[in-house]
Amino acid sequence: MSLDATDAASQKKGPSMMVQVAVLVVLTLVAVGGGWFAGINLRGGEPAEPEPIKIAVEPLPGEAGEGAEAGHGEEGGGEDGEIKLIPRLVPMEPITTNLAAPSDIWVRMEISIVFSAPPPPDLVRTIHQDLLAYMRTVSLQQVQGASGFQHLKTDLEERAQIRSEGLATQLMIRTLLFE
Repeated sequence: MSLDATDAASQKKGPSMMVQVAVLVVLTLVAVGGGWFAGINLRGGEPAEPEPIKIAVEPLPGEAGEGAEAGHGEEGGGEDGEIKLIPRLVPMEPITTNLAAPSDIWVRMEISIVFSAPPPPDLVRTIHQDLLAYMRTVSLQQVQGASGFQHLKTDLEERAQIRSEGLATQLMIRTLLFE
């Protein structure tokens, strides 16, 4: 009886070490091949070169005739007499307020907004007041970490675009300080 028990125990051993290494090598090669195949198919060709952006600069009133005579006529008006808008960076006054929770934490932000055309001064003040009112509703937990900062920036940018009816194209946070 003891002889049968030892034979049964020796037969229940797992596969040999060579079989395990062979299976590991085959699975590794399948994974590498699958990754290579997926990379080739998803790449979809060579990356396209981005088109250069052409920005036309309107001549100042005193330079209206000089640009055309000097060979810079293309920059002034664009094709077919259309005037292209020049992005404008407008720095705003700093926003200083306390947060919603905890209320003893203060925030100071310096923001600049890129407009597609020169904005009226009252629009900049309106956007400033709207962003100030929004910052009073933000809690400290909402802005913690990189993703919190990104969500804050996105929210502020959306508010500026809505308030300016699309005239504001981008918002840049120059400084953000919590105290």
